[in-house]
Amino acid sequence: MVFRILPVLAGFTKGFTLLILYGLMSGEENARYKMIRKYKNKRPVIDRSAYIDESARIIGDVVIGKESSVWPNVVVRGDVNYIRIGDRTNIQDGTVVHVTKTPPAPTILGDDITVGHNVTLHGCRIDGPALIGMGATVMDNAHLAPNVIVGAGALVSEGTKVEEGWLMLGIPAKPKRKLTEKEIAFLKKSADNYVEYRIDYMEPGDE
Repeated sequence: MVFRILPVLAGFTKGFTLLILYGLMSGEENARYKMIRKYKNKRPVIDRSAYIDESARIIGDVVIGKESSVWPNVVVRGDVNYIRIGDRTNIQDGTVVHVTKTPPAPTILGDDITVGHNVTLHGCRIDGPALIGMGATVMDNAHLAPNVIVGAGALVSEGTKVEEGWLMLGIPAKPKRKLTEKEIAFLKKSADNYVEYRIDYMEPGDE
């Protein structure tokens, strides 16, 4: 931040008036301040290899791991509880990640998770690898074990426990079938794809 004294035209006959503008930031500084914000005494901690789109909002008690990515118009709001996002996890466009204060429900996302467009993750735990399809919702205190796919538009209701290796579909989401070996391998491949995609969006020297 810098302190500047700027002349401001007060009118054709009144000449110039001096205004003291404190805390005036550059456009780049101001944009970053708006996208990554503290809440009370908690500030996001983001690994330098992670990509955060300039239109995303990361607020409060949030930790984001190595080679992860947060894409346009995502909101990650760790205000009344905490949010943890592991390594190589991607949160795609329009997704909301939030938490609950009482009863306590943080959101904890492990490694190698792909979260599709316009997903809602609220106070849940997803161990990863996993794929959460577009428009899906995972609610408070739901717990998804590794190697799970949640289909597009599905609702994983509050307190649901999903065992390892299942495809979940519907409203409310129910186990449809076990994942194939090919589908399980794809979970890691999907995460790896976004590890690569982020590089194209990052400034030279950021990764």
